[in-house]
Amino acid sequence: MEALIQFLYYLTVIIYTLTLGYITLFCLMQLHLLFLYRKKRPHVPPPSPPVQWPKVTIQLPIYNELFVVERLLDRIVHIDYPREQLEIQVLDDSTDETVDLIAGKVAQYQQAGIPIIHLRRESRKGFKAGALQYGLEKAQGQFIAIFDADFLPRPDFLKRTIPYFNNPKIGVVQTRWEHLNETYSLITRLQALQLNVHFSIEQTGRRLGNYLLQFNGTAGVWRRQAIEDAGGWQSDTLTEDLDLSIRAQLRGWKIHYLEEIGAPAELPVEMNSLKSQQYRWMKGGAETAKKMLPQIWRAPLPLLKKLHATGHLLASSIFVFVFLIGVCSVPMLFAINELSINANWYTFFLIGWLSIVAVYYVGNVQAEFQKGPYLKRVLKFIALFPLFLSLSMGLSLHNTIAVLQGYWGKRTPFVRTPKLGIRSVSESLRNRTRYLQWRISWLTFFEGLLALYFLGALIVGIVQHQTTFILLHFMLLVGYGSICYLTIRHLKV
Repeated sequence: MEALIQFLYYLTVIIYTLTLGYITLFCLMQLHLLFLYRKKRPHVPPPSPPVQWPKVTIQLPIYNELFVVERLLDRIVHIDYPREQLEIQVLDDSTDETVDLIAGKVAQYQQAGIPIIHLRRESRKGFKAGALQYGLEKAQGQFIAIFDADFLPRPDFLKRTIPYFNNPKIGVVQTRWEHLNETYSLITRLQALQLNVHFSIEQTGRRLGNYLLQFNGTAGVWRRQAIEDAGGWQSDTLTEDLDLSIRAQLRGWKIHYLEEIGAPAELPVEMNSLKSQQYRWMKGGAETAKKMLPQIWRAPLPLLKKLHATGHLLASSIFVFVFLIGVCSVPMLFAINELSINANWYTFFLIGWLSIVAVYYVGNVQAEFQKGPYLKRVLKFIALFPLFLSLSMGLSLHNTIAVLQGYWGKRTPFVRTPKLGIRSVSESLRNRTRYLQWRISWLTFFEGLLALYFLGALIVGIVQHQTTFILLHFMLLVGYGSICYLTIRHLKV
């Protein structure tokens, strides 16, 4: 028995150390993107408008968007673009009153001379990817702009993005997501913290490093030829946008990211909606990695480009390692003493955490699109960043399940994130619960158990004067406890 316990201690140390090493490597790759982002670069003026504006099709994939579809259509029809060169497709897969709302709006705008059509399919086959491909086959445009239901692009969106296609190698122009309701709650503030990093450090860093980027599913414009050349929209992953992005770039097309152009959108305001979004992104990321990584490593790309593409596609897997770090940290409390391990050796891995602090600081304090007094931004970051880390740790079990299902090939439906049209704290969730989840998942039960698990570890660490993991266990307690509480709390809004 004693030999078995010793073996388990050694196994825990090995798993914990390798997991820390993976996380540190991921953080250093993020630090490299930060280095690229911070490099001084000359100001390049935007390209001149084309002599004649090309034909553009705007696609609006819709599925049961009762609370936001009218404001979307009201915004889209005011896009500033030559009417004879514009086509608006409402790709409506709805099964509720949204259908009638759209039909009424479309008829109203058609009478006003707006080139808008309402497209319905017999089935929701292929989900969003299927809807986009269905619309593409009927589209007249040389370029395809895509907006999800919660986006409100500014009138000059097309006139600011289309000129970049003067470069015949550019297949996609992607813009930055802005947040309509960032200040609604702590949940929305923490989501914005993460998205700001993706749409500053990650996207711009990859563009400047000439690495593979991604189309983010919305608020971007595709060259139709690039979609068709890459094989069209495919529904074998839940992240059809990332999948097509990689396939198009492997065919030689480039993605041009514009940090300076923002497209306002709505963030999920309650925990169950956030979880459904995270599940789709994490599982889809794993599915795309499984599908596309072999092709990336067979492609004639520079080694560093392959490495960054691998890190990009494996990004969702970081939650698996965060989950393992948490679970293994409790037996590590005992292993360190039993095996006489010098815990100071693990301080080497602080370089990873410091890298992430730097990345998030720049993305949320120093990025050009950040507004307001500098000191206020710094204080806001200091207050929110520890909570963001705790929330991310608390989501690690949920996201780990999603990632493993993606790699195992388990087929699940495309569960879209409910859009509720809530922008300010004066608006209540109580009269907009129609699309919200009302069932507690077994994962919520285990999240509660993990909160108790780390509470016990925290008490043991204090009693034994083992301070190495106290901060980690406290953050894990807060993270899992908050996720569990908010998941249940938001079932009762």
